[in-house]
Amino acid sequence: MLKGIRCETAKCPIEKKQRNLAPGMHGWRRGRSSEYGVRLREKQKVKRYYGLLEQQFMRYFHRAERIKGNTGETLLQLLERRLDNVVYKLNFAPSRKAARQLISHGHIYVNGRKVNISDYTTKIGDKITVKGSDRSRKKVKEQLENNPNFSTQSWLQLAREKSEATVVALPTRDDVQIPVEEQLVVEFCSR
Repeated sequence: MLKGIRCETAKCPIEKKQRNLAPGMHGWRRGRSSEYGVRLREKQKVKRYYGLLEQQFMRYFHRAERIKGNTGETLLQLLERRLDNVVYKLNFAPSRKAARQLISHGHIYVNGRKVNISDYTTKIGDKITVKGSDRSRKKVKEQLENNPNFSTQSWLQLAREKSEATVVALPTRDDVQIPVEEQLVVEFCSR
């Protein structure tokens, strides 16, 4: 409302024109990214989304290369089938990190066996259940009740009352909800 005389100049702290620049003295210098930079950004985006380290990611990439079909789609399919991602997609945990913790603490069973490895790759027909203890069931039931409108993806089948799920199909590219250009990731990792 009552602005000082300084707000009539370009140095106005209230209506700064430079708000969309990066912080610091050289924020205005941000130029266009190179082709390498664009591809690197896409790879880093996928890594951060799934919470992977470089070696883990490259292991998944080399595995996807050996499988017939589109390498980019196969890579995303392998990453979607990770147990920590599946537990998150089933709404047993609020985030992938929380899903990783549930798994590593032994709260998740696959086909009746305790699995405490978060990068376990699920297959069609795998049955994912919660440990029979009251603490485990309470955690998952609480999470499921917090998000009653949560819908699972078509490749997973969830029985809410029993807190168990089944992998009924392999995920498709449409099931991957991250905005990523998988072809750029393949180009970056293939060089």
